[in-house]
Amino acid sequence: MWSSKILEHALTEWGISIGIAVGAWLFGRLLYWLFTDVLKDMAGRTEGRVDDVLLGALGQPVVVLVTMLGFQIAFERLEFVGRVAYYGGHAFKAAWALVLTWTIVRAVSALLHEYLLPYAKQRGATSMDESVMALTVRAVGILIWGMGIIGALNNAGYNVSALLAGVGISGLALAMAAKDTVANVFGGITVFADQPFRTGDRIRVAGHDGTVLRVGMRSTRIRTLDGPVVVVPNFKFTDSVLENVSEEASRRVRHELGLIYETSPERMERALQVLHEIVDAHQQELLPDRSAFFSGFKDFSLSVVFIYYIRKGRSIEDAQTMVHLEVLRRFASEEIEFAYPTQVEIHKEPSA
Repeated sequence: MWSSKILEHALTEWGISIGIAVGAWLFGRLLYWLFTDVLKDMAGRTEGRVDDVLLGALGQPVVVLVTMLGFQIAFERLEFVGRVAYYGGHAFKAAWALVLTWTIVRAVSALLHEYLLPYAKQRGATSMDESVMALTVRAVGILIWGMGIIGALNNAGYNVSALLAGVGISGLALAMAAKDTVANVFGGITVFADQPFRTGDRIRVAGHDGTVLRVGMRSTRIRTLDGPVVVVPNFKFTDSVLENVSEEASRRVRHELGLIYETSPERMERALQVLHEIVDAHQQELLPDRSAFFSGFKDFSLSVVFIYYIRKGRSIEDAQTMVHLEVLRRFASEEIEFAYPTQVEIHKEPSA
């Protein structure tokens, strides 16, 4: 029985090859145990974290690598010929490329997660910064996998140059068909790279004014001041003027007040003094910088310009309401009257 042949090889030869493959798998499991228990325990006693991270990431790939090595030794010792040898050899080369790529991706991703993301958090990273870091880790993994797949296809005997040319033409056609999506993706990359705003900032863009809820690769969600959530395509941030309200040092407010023409010079001076006193009395909401001056003579009023600055972080609407009410109260107590459009008609009696 043992001298019987299958595919021109005796059963004893098959048994030895199968034994080598099974032994390689068992040896790989032994190494995995060493990696996860013995070596990991030893690495935990060292000061650095690199060995712990690498041992945790490379445990499974070691099993696969050792098992593949045993399978290849078992395959080659049978000395197949013809198509079996040709396709088998190319299959092992492609598999080695993919497994090595997987190993590198696991090691690089583990190191980036261990050091890059915590470093960003220590530097006070926001949710957007963390999204950028996560996107960077994913992009690195995709890049390594792309190179590994190309190498595997080349080892498998495919014409990679022709394949890449075909993929390039197909990608160009797809990009033309989905140009809006591509524009949004590049807009998202621009937002992540330049960071003109962050999650939680109040911005104005494309006629929308609100707070940024989430920044995605294709669109950004903004809760407007009226309440509804709008989804703004990211390409709007590249072809529109963006105003980040949260980044302004203060909000400049300019009012033009009109007083009646009967206002005396003394009351005009008192009106200007009252405006300065209002700013001095509300320093928690307003900055000390201000300006109040008699700007000119209008058709129906004496014009007074009042400029003040609301502190960053204060409610703009509440601060303006407070100033308006104070102006009304103080002007009323000082008997300073506001003007409104009036006309004076003069009737002249005809001479006798």
